[in-house]
Amino acid sequence: MARALEEGFAKCRVTRPDAVPELPARLDEFVAQGRHGQMGWMAERMGWRGNPAALWPEARSVIMLAEVYTPAHDPMQVIGQRDRGAISVYAQNRDYHDLVKKRLKRLGRWLLEQAPGDEIKVFVDTAPVMEKPLAAAAGLGWQGKHTNLLSRDLGSWFFLGAIFTTIELEPDPPENGNCGSCRACLDVCPTAAFPAPNQLDARRCISYLTIEHHGPVEEELRPLMGNRIYGCDDCLAVCPWNKFAQTASEARYAARPELVAPRLAELAVLDDAAFRALFSGSPVKRVGRNRFVRNVLYAIGNSGDPALMAVAQGLCEDEDDTVADAACWAVGRLR
Repeated sequence: MARALEEGFAKCRVTRPDAVPELPARLDEFVAQGRHGQMGWMAERMGWRGNPAALWPEARSVIMLAEVYTPAHDPMQVIGQRDRGAISVYAQNRDYHDLVKKRLKRLGRWLLEQAPGDEIKVFVDTAPVMEKPLAAAAGLGWQGKHTNLLSRDLGSWFFLGAIFTTIELEPDPPENGNCGSCRACLDVCPTAAFPAPNQLDARRCISYLTIEHHGPVEEELRPLMGNRIYGCDDCLAVCPWNKFAQTASEARYAARPELVAPRLAELAVLDDAAFRALFSGSPVKRVGRNRFVRNVLYAIGNSGDPALMAVAQGLCEDEDDTVADAACWAVGRLR
């Protein structure tokens, strides 16, 4: 669809709402094994999440779109810098939910102009929609061994958006997986979050631990988190298909310099107001000051940098119990 490219999307493909009949069984197994952790929303409305056709029975087609956010820098360079924190590439500037949704709505309005009387619904992580299996069914790419979507011509770095519509559109064929014997994404994971190829245990995933997990993280996992304080890009960054990645055209995805490798000492002392100001318009904002500072303190504990001892000590009496626990753990590690 040429119009999608005009709106800034890198790729556009079509599938049917019922194109992934095995999805309910896959989701049931994932939840039954408890691998969703505290993400209770995954277990809710499983009838819709596992069957996109049930979400909106009138829908006849699903348009899946990819928007590129390829970083201009190597996201792995900050890993291990003991006085710095690593923030996932996608969160180093504007929140993609807002940007992608606006593009989807513009494209949707154009689509309805071509088909008066039909309807659309747009989704960007805003409903029980399993975007990755639908995108694979549409031929945008395939789910790699790390369960994320890969593309021959986009690599790893792209967001997904979906337009459900009552318009009958010709579906595109799915793309076969092309990972071969490569295990780079599995082997690089610091916490061994992949029990097997194409399986993820979110309870061990650093993205889950730093973003979705409430309260203290299990002590055995804290040292493995290193200096990753919001999300984790390791399994995406090492994928060989990234040599074909396109340059991001949206300037608002370009990293803000102060978020590429921020100083842990400065982040740890943020109060709520300062946290909100620093991450205004960023997806980081949604985790809140307490969870974010908890992550920063785990990174301080892993830093081995005695210069950060005083910062951690100063938070051992924090009003938030989880922050105080993380601070005391960091002090113990640095000693």
